[in-house]
Amino acid sequence: MGWPVEQVTVHSTVARDLDRIRRDLAPGRLLLVHRRGHPAELARTLTAAGYGPSEVTVLTSLGGTSERRTGGIAQKWSAQPGWPLNVVAVRVVAAPDSRVLSPMPGLPDDAYDHDGALTKRETRAMALSRLAPIRGERLWDVGAGCRSVGIEWLRADPITSAIAIEGRPGRVDRNARTLGVPQLRIVRGAAPDALAGLPAPDAVFVGGGLTAPDLFAAVWGALRPGGRPVAHAVTPEGEQELVDQAARHGGDLTRLAVDRAAPLGAFTGWQPARPLVQWAVTRP
Repeated sequence: MGWPVEQVTVHSTVARDLDRIRRDLAPGRLLLVHRRGHPAELARTLTAAGYGPSEVTVLTSLGGTSERRTGGIAQKWSAQPGWPLNVVAVRVVAAPDSRVLSPMPGLPDDAYDHDGALTKRETRAMALSRLAPIRGERLWDVGAGCRSVGIEWLRADPITSAIAIEGRPGRVDRNARTLGVPQLRIVRGAAPDALAGLPAPDAVFVGGGLTAPDLFAAVWGALRPGGRPVAHAVTPEGEQELVDQAARHGGDLTRLAVDRAAPLGAFTGWQPARPLVQWAVTRP
């Protein structure tokens, strides 16, 4: 392909979900995708994500007598039988109306399909800055809502893992797939009971169920040394729980208030969001 190797991102989807490539889709990116099966499936994924104009080159039977190279545009790729194990080289090109999303924390709120239970953009970015994703680490997202914190933890580095614990049925589950992290594990159940038996976390975000009896005791007991719990409260009862935890374990208490400009008659006024208190600490 003549591509500089340091600019290429390599994916293997031979035994992994193809939607993982969505995390790395941005104009100009160079991808090598090792896969088995028809390249039309990859082309459909690119098109559905808003990258139909991407240049796709399929390399098959490399090193053999039947080695060949086939090129095309993702949105125009036609289904043809007989594709063996192959490598697909993708020069990512965005459609004119596509939305480009950064892997950095703080995605726009409307990037998520949600039912209102969403950690908002500013507070989500603030939470991720204190959770501090590090390659190879695991997150518990407790009271996960639409999974936004767990999703952005995984988008920060694909060599991490995350478990979303959610007790209420009917929560939106499609966000992880459409945002490129289908590996997010979802556990149905209410904390702290649902935490029993889960692999130990390196960081825990508590966005719901703060006042559940013994929740923080279970979280603290499960954390590995150096683990980082972060919790948000928007009610006086939740805030008091965080004050108590800070008195017991130390750490930082931060109060965040965000105002957004909104129409006010013929003018513009500031619309305050509900204030939030964050507790963040590192376990010795």
